[in-house]
Amino acid sequence: MPEPVLLSSKPMTAAQVVDIVRGHAHVGLAETVEKNLAATRQHIEDLADATSPTYGVSTGFGALATRHIPVESRTALQRSLIRSHAAGAGPAVEPEVVRALMLLRLRTLASGYTGVRPQTAQTLAALLNADITPVVHEYGSLGCSGDLAPLAAVALALMGEGEVFHAGERKPAADALRAAGITPIVLAEKEGLALTNGTDGMLGMLLLATADLHRLLDVADLTAAMSVEALLGTDRAFAADLQALRPHPGQATSAARMFAALQGSKIVESHRGPDCNRVQDAYSLRCAPQVHGAARDTLTHAELVADRELQSAVDNPVVLADGRVESNGNFHGAPVAYVLDFLAVPVADVASIAERRTDRMLDQARSHGLPPFLAHDPGVDSGHMIAQYTQAAVVSELKRLAVPASVDSIPSSAMQEDHVSMGWSAARKLRKAVDGLTTVLAVELLTAARALDFRAPLQPSPVTGRVRDLLRTKVEGPGPDRHLAPEIAAAEELVRSGAVLAAAELEA
Repeated sequence: MPEPVLLSSKPMTAAQVVDIVRGHAHVGLAETVEKNLAATRQHIEDLADATSPTYGVSTGFGALATRHIPVESRTALQRSLIRSHAAGAGPAVEPEVVRALMLLRLRTLASGYTGVRPQTAQTLAALLNADITPVVHEYGSLGCSGDLAPLAAVALALMGEGEVFHAGERKPAADALRAAGITPIVLAEKEGLALTNGTDGMLGMLLLATADLHRLLDVADLTAAMSVEALLGTDRAFAADLQALRPHPGQATSAARMFAALQGSKIVESHRGPDCNRVQDAYSLRCAPQVHGAARDTLTHAELVADRELQSAVDNPVVLADGRVESNGNFHGAPVAYVLDFLAVPVADVASIAERRTDRMLDQARSHGLPPFLAHDPGVDSGHMIAQYTQAAVVSELKRLAVPASVDSIPSSAMQEDHVSMGWSAARKLRKAVDGLTTVLAVELLTAARALDFRAPLQPSPVTGRVRDLLRTKVEGPGPDRHLAPEIAAAEELVRSGAVLAAAELEA
């Protein structure tokens, strides 16, 4: 298990988020954080006792912000806020998304700008550490005023209400908290807003997607190199001096990785001489570093935005150090929503160029000596014909998912919230796109490995040879009567787990 993470005044890193969300590292609050939370909470309690109303402390919310709430009704107000806002619908989202949502809300609570009591933050940390994951539904966030319905579902579990996943079962939150020895909280003034007003869901999905895309773009460089090798392409287009003529950093990285992957290949060496009649390779081979590199540079920009958001305290209103409670618009998800949409575009394009390389290996007219569809006995079996259909279907879906969500806005809350980001929707479709790219690269991996087998007795490079050998421990290789669906699933797992990259032993 990764090292425990103690939330302090220092910003969290993306790596820490992944360690807690996926690695189940324990999370805690530094002593200085708990003292700061207590000091900030005192400001809220002073305002709660004041005769003049303060939004979120002694008033209603949203379009009802002008109504003053008497002291005896404020606990009921907080409870009612959470119950009414936990109005999501659709299937439950993935537990890792909910864990990210919980962690990032905890991070903002720990900043001291939200006015919650220390025990409220401590209870949220306890749920994470006990692996109690509230049931959060697919629909309910417009990406503005926070990921409201998803965050309200988490707050509902903190109150001991609603449903959670725990110990492999879906069960009432009260039962799970009791089993873990966690006392449900009774929300005090301002805490309902503090638990629901944040970009945590969309940011969490962005951070998980960027971690996945680092791996997938490395895999894409590798599968592209295998396809270049299998199609008797050249590595000369990837030389550093040629790449330096167009100094995009992502392009240089991808080209260097592809060039390194092809070194020592007997297949590449076999057609270097003057007898080779090839002038230049197809775009899907020769331009792979340009496409993959542009995706890398887009990812770098997305990570810059994510890092800034990780340094942010997103709530409304916020409690400042001098005790002022100020309304603001920092909960608007536009900065995160835009990059979630940006990333869906290169994901679709990287998948598209991979599908074109796959198709080329299956076409006898363009594959330079490979059998039709890489079939063991063309006509008797269809080889990888329908695997390419699967790729094409996924790529078509990825193009639809690349249509931005953040250009849309549906006004809500009686026109108080009249422009929203739709960032949660952008994040949901990006997760689907990442899964689709995984499938497309898995099919290219399978196809390129099979094509390399058909180049025998010529041997692939040491790098691509190791990857092919790893794949052969999971799938059959050339031969009749193969069942491709389990092979695609096995290849997907090798891509998803990073085992392919470990076998390649290429520097990232």
